[in-house]
Amino acid sequence: MRTLYLIGFMGSGKSTVGKLLHEVLGITHLDTDQMVVEKYGEIATIFQQEGEKQFRAYETGMMKQTPDENTVVSTGGGVVEKQENRVFMKQHGFIVHLDSSYETIADRLGSDPERPLWRKNDSDKQQLYQRRKKLYSELADLKVVTDHKSPQSVVEEILGHLY
Repeated sequence: MRTLYLIGFMGSGKSTVGKLLHEVLGITHLDTDQMVVEKYGEIATIFQQEGEKQFRAYETGMMKQTPDENTVVSTGGGVVEKQENRVFMKQHGFIVHLDSSYETIADRLGSDPERPLWRKNDSDKQQLYQRRKKLYSELADLKVVTDHKSPQSVVEEILGHLY
């Protein structure tokens, strides 16, 4: 089975759904944000001390370490910002966009201090959301709307499209 890349805005459920797919399918689960944390330290600290550009470089490095098959990869919300990452995912796997409305994201994240790009004003957050949503839509092989759905029902929907 080709690697499944889960993309979507922060708070869309990529890590949760990735873990569930791992359990159901019995394949490896990797989380690119967690991979960065394990190698380089906390994301908020990287943003503060080294900047977003350096974080994105670390993220790309982690992405390139993901296998081509039998793996589900929960990506960071901004992985789509780099053309290099978009090309890599298209060439190496099947891309699932977990599509959550801005309202759902705002409810889930609240004022999460661990997400540097969520600490901005509402207008900036909405612009970021809209820009990335366009990239997710263009890139995805499958879009699954997650609003008002349990993680398990999202997994079932994904599996229904795969098998």
